[in-house]
Amino acid sequence: MNCKDNCPSIRVRIPIAKGVPIVSDSINKKVFSVLKEIVYFGEKPYTSNDFAELVNSFIDSYEKLQKDFPKDSFGWEAKIDGEIKYLSENIINIEIKHYTYTGGAHGYQGQRSLLFDPNTGKTILQHQLFKDINTFRVFAEKKFRSKYKIPENESINATGLLFENDTFHLLQNLFYTDKGLLLFYNSYEAASYADGTKELLLSYKEISDYLLIK
Repeated sequence: MNCKDNCPSIRVRIPIAKGVPIVSDSINKKVFSVLKEIVYFGEKPYTSNDFAELVNSFIDSYEKLQKDFPKDSFGWEAKIDGEIKYLSENIINIEIKHYTYTGGAHGYQGQRSLLFDPNTGKTILQHQLFKDINTFRVFAEKKFRSKYKIPENESINATGLLFENDTFHLLQNLFYTDKGLLLFYNSYEAASYADGTKELLLSYKEISDYLLIK
């Protein structure tokens, strides 16, 4: 690549599972598939099979854009940092923090929570975490409304939030922490970019009647 100014940069730091092959392979494949959802340019994720291909695909997309629109020169950037957020006998929680910029007024940053069974390597789906996810959702909404001062008799978006269909959702990011279960909403998931992220931390004690895995 011949680049002097506004060169693209991409950094990926991700924990790699080792040990029992069938377990580690399952975890590593899922993590990589999520990275492909994060780092791409165009209408759909790259078809990369490994990290080197993923990085090269990102840079290739930049080079192609520069050839097609040489006057619109600006640097692309992608940063991916993953770490084991929580580990117990029953769960592995990997957190992926990411930032990408491929043009526009600002880049996009966010966090993803990936939950795995340490014995099988299989992804733990959200509904598997709770005895009854709908009952937990009702409880979480009450706590969320209380924190963000949303009247109980008004819609969840009454104060300017942007929940889809004006309905409270858990979405995909539930983080296990030492202090409790964290419900995390990236920008645009519950509020505008300007309003930033929203989060709700629930102690394990107060959700013990709802939670199956901890």
